[in-house]
Amino acid sequence: MPIITLSDGTNIDAEANKRLVLAIEDSGIDILHQCGGNARCTTCRVHFVEGEPQRMTAAEHTRLEARGLLGEFRLSCQILTYHDMSVEVINRESISGLGEAGPRPADHITPIPTWIPKS
Repeated sequence: MPIITLSDGTNIDAEANKRLVLAIEDSGIDILHQCGGNARCTTCRVHFVEGEPQRMTAAEHTRLEARGLLGEFRLSCQILTYHDMSVEVINRESISGLGEAGPRPADHITPIPTWIPKS
């Protein structure tokens, strides 16, 4: 079972191959995901401290590149928890002022992922 360590020291025992955004949210952290986990916004972005996956979805690459965030952040809605990782959640409902979290993302990555090497 992968362990997700948050920058505040919280450790999450995540199910293998669960979407990172859901592992974080289901642990009680109010992470934003205003587009519902479809790689259309960047409110679910995280900064990796350790364990950044070496692949990403084409949708994540396109969105991060368009927003000038490629290489700085990753979209937690496009990442599966298949190994230990340490992340900083950037936008939380309780402190961001950006509004409500958004609709709950589906259990599977959407849109259907095309995997590419991380840029």
